[in-house]
Amino acid sequence: MKYITKAIWILSVVSLLTDTASEMLYPVMPIYLKKIGFSVLLIGVLEGIAEATAGLSKGYFGKLSDVTGRRVPFVQLGYTLSAVSKPMLALLTYPLWIFFARTLDRFGKGIRTGARDAILSDEATPATKGKVFGFHRGMDTLGAVLGPGLALLYLYFYPEDYTTLFYIAFIPGLLAILASLLLKEKVASRSTSQARPSFFSFLGYWKESPPEYRRLVAGLLAFTLFNSSDVFLLLKMKQTGISDTAVIGIYIFYNLVYALFAFPAGIVADKIGLKKMFILGLVLFAGVYFGVAAQNSLYVYLLLFLLYGMYAAATEGISKAWISNITSKQDTATAIGTYSGFQSICTMLASSLAGLIWYNYGAPATFILTGTATVLVILYLLLIVRPAPATV
Repeated sequence: MKYITKAIWILSVVSLLTDTASEMLYPVMPIYLKKIGFSVLLIGVLEGIAEATAGLSKGYFGKLSDVTGRRVPFVQLGYTLSAVSKPMLALLTYPLWIFFARTLDRFGKGIRTGARDAILSDEATPATKGKVFGFHRGMDTLGAVLGPGLALLYLYFYPEDYTTLFYIAFIPGLLAILASLLLKEKVASRSTSQARPSFFSFLGYWKESPPEYRRLVAGLLAFTLFNSSDVFLLLKMKQTGISDTAVIGIYIFYNLVYALFAFPAGIVADKIGLKKMFILGLVLFAGVYFGVAAQNSLYVYLLLFLLYGMYAAATEGISKAWISNITSKQDTATAIGTYSGFQSICTMLASSLAGLIWYNYGAPATFILTGTATVLVILYLLLIVRPAPATV
């Protein structure tokens, strides 16, 4: 475990605390918004704007981090904005204020993502990238287990007291801010005479990037275009007749599996290769979506979400580790930020496409199409994309 440095531990704990705060509100956010007068359409617009803000800002702030040669300020500011946004959501109920607070949360994510992942990459070697990113993803996702669990526990004793829950969520967020202050800058600042990049300057990286990067990211984004929100999986379970409590329980179970398998998946990925592990994850994903297309029992869904958690563990951190291994060190934040930005936009499109297909052709068609598209992406990665280097 010597490869898990102090900086990696700090970032992982900060991510765990932040995700605990965010996921504490995830199950109640739609209920709270409807309670204060938001229509389903307005909730959709709110989430769309918030995700678009996160997506576009990831690329810009990743580029800015590389240009300035600084990482820590972006990480600290990003996590601070996300933490502060939680109580703001409960402070006032005016639609414009809610839009501002929710967008501020996603803006914070956009600011920190590229710089944070660049620190993780800098702390690792090409031979330990899978372990490092897997460890971080595991700690981060543990927050997705603790958060909903704490929320359900609180609402059990204080039903429908959503407002107080937003204030409680600020506590782990505040702890995350304090923990981030322990980070020390290691990257030497570049010349301050270099011009500050424009907001969309990161788009130019696509032309400048290595061919391996463009081939890999093209495949990843093609997959993302069909990988819709997990909400559709939860809706399919509800449609099958599974209770709300069981649906939430399975969602927590999925995150627990994800958290437990992320680090071991990273260890195995460093041994067999990042490409092989990522493709294995996509195979699991395709199997899950083909399985969900059928009517299933609670026990079958438990098995499918076990596999779904293993898929997430085998792909989420691994994809960023793979990208960081095929790009130069001074462009790591730009490369990951650009990919993450495009990924956010593709995720929005994927959810819209899934909703449209579900509405016109039914739920099974949505999941069969996604599973089929994933098989095509697997073939593309096998035939077109070369594996990342496994050693220094």
